[in-house]
Amino acid sequence: MTVFLQATFEGLSLGAIYSLVAIGFVLIYKATDVLSFAQPALAVVGAGIISGLAVDRGVPFWLALIIGIVFTGLIGLLVERTFLRPMVGEPVFSVAILTIGIDILLRTILNKWIGIDPRYLGDPFPSFGNFGSFDVSGVTLKYLEIAALITALVLIGILGVFFKRSKYGIAMRATSFDQEAALAQGINVGRVFGLVWLIAGILAGFSGFFITGGFNTLTQASFISALRALPAVVIGGLDSIAGAVVGSLIIGLTQGYIAYYQLPLESIVGFTLGSGFSLIAPYLVMFIILLIKPDGLFGTKEVERV
Repeated sequence: MTVFLQATFEGLSLGAIYSLVAIGFVLIYKATDVLSFAQPALAVVGAGIISGLAVDRGVPFWLALIIGIVFTGLIGLLVERTFLRPMVGEPVFSVAILTIGIDILLRTILNKWIGIDPRYLGDPFPSFGNFGSFDVSGVTLKYLEIAALITALVLIGILGVFFKRSKYGIAMRATSFDQEAALAQGINVGRVFGLVWLIAGILAGFSGFFITGGFNTLTQASFISALRALPAVVIGGLDSIAGAVVGSLIIGLTQGYIAYYQLPLESIVGFTLGSGFSLIAPYLVMFIILLIKPDGLFGTKEVERV
């Protein structure tokens, strides 16, 4: 039972982190019909800014965290204004390929700065308690993972209120439903696109910190962790925020359970799955779900009339 609770807690915390990236994917897709592959790069760029300020420049960590997250959002806005705004009206495939190029560009610049040695973010979480954790009935709870769960819940709640109550939130919902109708109603769609990328960048900044904070460290391969939010989006449905959250939890729990129960699973299947199978398992879950529901669990089924 202790192992199950440990795997569940770690899986939920992973899912919470993935959900922040996944919601960014969905927001951009709903507003622009483009799946942005630049989200993982934005996440690690945010972590790099935090590390550069807190560790290299000696800026107090909490101030560095705020600056890093805000700057990541502004970078997302800059990317939309500089690279994607001129592509309005172009084929969706071309825009998606452009986001891949942006991802490569951002990661190339960041990787050159990171170098071969892992970088810490300078956060105080490792110094809390017993190496950044405490035990409850044999279950080890890390402060960083608890913070990730709480932060994800708070941000998702804030976004929910924002979309339902605020003027720009309603404008974003209208734009995601029908861009032409939104324009006809006087909504500044271009401003909505910029706001979407700003929010997606801020969410990526938060996720980047939780992925690389504590003892995790920032490396040239850190973006791969953020990229695991992509199967979460596909599982939940590309146009569903609720689906992004549910898909992220499925991916996180899958990783957590496989990591702890891999040996018993190997005895059942009769062969060794490999030490990194917990990282591959979410993609297998994605394939299985897509075979059953091609549009994802909460995705909107598109019907084309000829």
